[in-house]
Amino acid sequence: MKTTQSNRTPKPAWLKKSLPVGGNYQHVTHLLKNARIKTVCQEANCPNMFECFSKNTSTFMILGSECTRNCMFCNVTPGSPALPDPEEPIRVAKTAGDLGLKYVVITSVTRDDLEDGGSSHFVATIHAVKKTLGQQIRIEVLIPDFQGNYDAIRSVVEAGPDVLNHNIETVSSLYDLARPQADYQQSLSLFDTVRSIAPNMPLKSGIMVGLGETVDELSQTMADLYDHGCRILTIGQYLQPTRSHLEVKRFYSPEEFKDLEAIAKEIGFPKIASGPFVRSSYRAENLFSHLT
Repeated sequence: MKTTQSNRTPKPAWLKKSLPVGGNYQHVTHLLKNARIKTVCQEANCPNMFECFSKNTSTFMILGSECTRNCMFCNVTPGSPALPDPEEPIRVAKTAGDLGLKYVVITSVTRDDLEDGGSSHFVATIHAVKKTLGQQIRIEVLIPDFQGNYDAIRSVVEAGPDVLNHNIETVSSLYDLARPQADYQQSLSLFDTVRSIAPNMPLKSGIMVGLGETVDELSQTMADLYDHGCRILTIGQYLQPTRSHLEVKRFYSPEEFKDLEAIAKEIGFPKIASGPFVRSSYRAENLFSHLT
């Protein structure tokens, strides 16, 4: 359970988002509910949920809705998850087909309680989606660190996703505050492991801003990611989910996000999404298609 109690800083005007009109929001919501499918959009209370659902897109979250870690920025519930549902991969694949998706994003809670961190469930889901939708489907996986387990990482890579995403989330100096059960260097090492197995696999990561980091620290984190093989980068504003989560220290303006994008381009990133509402899976298909 979250323990921090803090005030919630009022949002500036540029972070007040209107709900989209029309689209397939209700259809997607009902479809996911009936299929018993979790999405990170709903569990993390993503600000883009209405937009994405209205366009028949979502990010599937496997391995339950409770996380074994207690990151102080995340709205996903910490706790003791149930055993993986062996039927879930098939349900994800069918739901992706029902939505008519051509690009599927699969993520999960962190499952430190499982010997393989849940990697075999990722593999089963990748295989089920490919079997159901055909080899033309594009799959992006947003994976936890698997506690650095080489075999777990290898199994997911060898299942053949088109993009492997692992979020660094924040700068090194804020890990003890924001991600006390994670390790900055371990996350960077994960990308090295992937490159050693599949040198040509596109690697992606995401950074949230507003927790008290400096621009110099953000630049260093971008450089670290690039040096470890990442070529797709997302940068978005941290929004405090509840009073029990970390307080927003600063809201970056749209102009400042453009400045961060310029820094990332100078470092060498060919594909960057940088903006107040950007999240790691936001318009993921566009980033991948433009990369290739």
